[in-house]
Amino acid sequence: MGTEDGSTRDWIEWHRNYDDPDSRQSWRLRTVRRRIGEALAAMPGGEVRVISLCAGDGRDLLGVLESHARAADVVALLVELDPELAARARTRAARTPAKVRVVTGDAAVTDTYAAVVPVDLVLVCGVFGNIADEDVATTIRALPGLCRWGTEIVWTRHRRPPDLVPTVLDWFAGAGFTALSVDDAPDHAVCVGHCRYAGDGDRLVLGERWFAFR
Repeated sequence: MGTEDGSTRDWIEWHRNYDDPDSRQSWRLRTVRRRIGEALAAMPGGEVRVISLCAGDGRDLLGVLESHARAADVVALLVELDPELAARARTRAARTPAKVRVVTGDAAVTDTYAAVVPVDLVLVCGVFGNIADEDVATTIRALPGLCRWGTEIVWTRHRRPPDLVPTVLDWFAGAGFTALSVDDAPDHAVCVGHCRYAGDGDRLVLGERWFAFR
């Protein structure tokens, strides 16, 4: 999970902000976990496939899987470019009953997901605040390639002016997604969105790149 203010970060140092329970990052983490937990609880019985883009140390999903009733049904792919954060995610994943694979690689490249799609839940947390607006649009338009009918997306975005969130919601709607909720932080600086795909899925086009971190 990356920063939402668009600035360059030392990602290892940035993760220490989670140690402050009153920080913006901690609020976002709690909210993302709540939405993940609700999504998993509502999934039909059987295997639940999950993808996390730019997963960081995986604490959003893995923190839920350590105690969730559906954890043993989850087959997850976490993609993180930073080797240390990916290693931390692997260590934590071993403590869950889920089947979790952590890939140290580029979450923007479509080939990364070819073997696992379609999935039931996609996490795009800490991404939209760190890429160009046109890359946000490109990524949203491409997300149906990861989906089947009913796939849920949990995403985050900062609210700095000019606030892109209304446009992000329009882009999701245009790609076939129905908005389920948008949670705003107490200071209205960042939000957590949750939507569901209402289409029949799309072919994942290999060899494409959706975004580049700024």
